[in-house]
Amino acid sequence: MPDPTEHDGHGTPSEDVLDGPVHEPPPRQPRTSFHRRGDFVAVVVIMVAVVVAAVLLGTSSDIEATTSQTGPQQIETPEAPSTLPPSFGEVWRAPSGATQAPVVAGPTVVTGDGNEVLGRDPLTGKTRWRYARDIPLCTVGSAWGDAIAVYRRTSTALPEGETYHEGNCSEVTTLKGAGGERDRQRNGDAELDTRLLSDGVHVTATGKKLINTWRSDMVLTMQYGTVPDLVNPDKQPRVGCTYGSIAVTQGRIAVIERCQSKTDPTATEDDRLSVYKPTAKDSDNPSVDFSNTIGVKGARVVAMNETYIAVAMPNPARLVVFDGTGNEIASYPLTIPASDLAGDPPREVVPTAKGNGAVFWFTGSKTIALSTTDLRPLWTIDGTLGAGTTYAGYLLLPVKDGLAVIDQETGARMATTQVNRDSYNGPVEMATLGPVVLEQRGPTLVALR
Repeated sequence: MPDPTEHDGHGTPSEDVLDGPVHEPPPRQPRTSFHRRGDFVAVVVIMVAVVVAAVLLGTSSDIEATTSQTGPQQIETPEAPSTLPPSFGEVWRAPSGATQAPVVAGPTVVTGDGNEVLGRDPLTGKTRWRYARDIPLCTVGSAWGDAIAVYRRTSTALPEGETYHEGNCSEVTTLKGAGGERDRQRNGDAELDTRLLSDGVHVTATGKKLINTWRSDMVLTMQYGTVPDLVNPDKQPRVGCTYGSIAVTQGRIAVIERCQSKTDPTATEDDRLSVYKPTAKDSDNPSVDFSNTIGVKGARVVAMNETYIAVAMPNPARLVVFDGTGNEIASYPLTIPASDLAGDPPREVVPTAKGNGAVFWFTGSKTIALSTTDLRPLWTIDGTLGAGTTYAGYLLLPVKDGLAVIDQETGARMATTQVNRDSYNGPVEMATLGPVVLEQRGPTLVALR
């Protein structure tokens, strides 16, 4: 009997030893080029190149250069106190050179220093979350319960002499106040010494030549001034002007402008008070309510509401109130030293704080309460270091070596509590979160309780 494994010499079993039908083998497939050794080598080289490119891209990208350490999202805001404690003592402090005033975002105190933003527990100062990049911070602010971190681009391709040759504050990120999660991001055109002002709906970045405004999704709604890469030429009302001070309220922005004299190219005209809206059909085509010269130089816009704008003017010192069409409706003499109105306020912002029925204005040596209704002066406290903050229904004003407890309505001093500020004697910006009082002393944030 033949061996069933016997082959016929063609590599297949012999036909007369198979019980079933005979099937021809499939035709041999042509040899593909992928089976050659050189092709395997080429594939390996391509894969290595892709991996290397991905690594290089990652290490040079913003994502790779960013550290984001988030925290718990569900955090309760400390309850505000109803009574004053017998005294205030320091409970923690932290470096915060990128903030000009205490920053509160939801239930969290936010500090900014160097290149990192930290969300802190207000009671202990312990870090809840951290956000950092490999470029320096310009400033940190807050709105809508978020922290807003503005970073600096230190190099550009612009030629020397251009406005942003040395970089600008162009990298903007919003961070959730509770847990620090990244929310919205954008590239902007804010200037190096910018400060953020919130009206509750929009955030405005100050500047000497350009003012930027964004809404909560970080869409640019308005640019006012010298706009880089202008899309619509001749839309700005004036170009080449500089700005001395800026104030915001919901739906309006006020600015003191200094523009070149039309008759003397080497001089500037009298200060101009301009009020415009934070939104328009085109973000570089401002909707201006009015823009009038006010007959002096060295003015500063102090405060505004939905109807009026208060402007401090020198020589003689006085507070002038304008209505929504730019008409002067009142003028109040001020008994303040000339040095209080010398130059412009830092980063174009006059220090103020909001209270119950009043706006508290720090002139540089005194704090003056202005009525929120018509912005007229109500009372004055001498020898202060800032505009203060409200706490348990009172106004707390920073004074030398302590805090003055002030009745908001009358300006009567109810008490003074000692605070040790070591050797610091400069201006103090303040805020509160729950039972904690926050003091910005230069580049340091101090929490008191």
